[in-house]
Amino acid sequence: QLQLVESGGGLVQPGGSLRLSCAASGGIVDYYVIGWFRQAPGKEREGVSCISMSGSDTNYVDSVKGRFTISKDSHENTVYLQMNSLKPEDTAVYYCAAAQGSFPYCAVNDMDRWGKGTLVIVPS
Repeated sequence: QLQLVESGGGLVQPGGSLRLSCAASGGIVDYYVIGWFRQAPGKEREGVSCISMSGSDTNYVDSVKGRFTISKDSHENTVYLQMNSLKPEDTAVYYCAAAQGSFPYCAVNDMDRWGKGTLVIVPS
């Protein structure tokens, strides 16, 4: 079964950057729609960005458009989330997840496999 492991979180000052990684094993990322999600304290989990199986299609939640970029390295079997111009409101646990459906169906309820998350803190 596909397993996902996130890494790259940490503490970063406002305006800084982080790159999150989602390493897959037990399966091939090219066979899944992969999404990044986040959950802030006291809030529901929300979708941040998704990438299609081919990698040619992506989408973003409005709050991160122009700041975050999702990408995929099929050779490394890893999906990345480059986060620039970070803001305090980006503070959350970030999860990657995989769905065997079709892009752009990448909502929380569409996902079949989840990683355990990585924490991003942007202090105010």
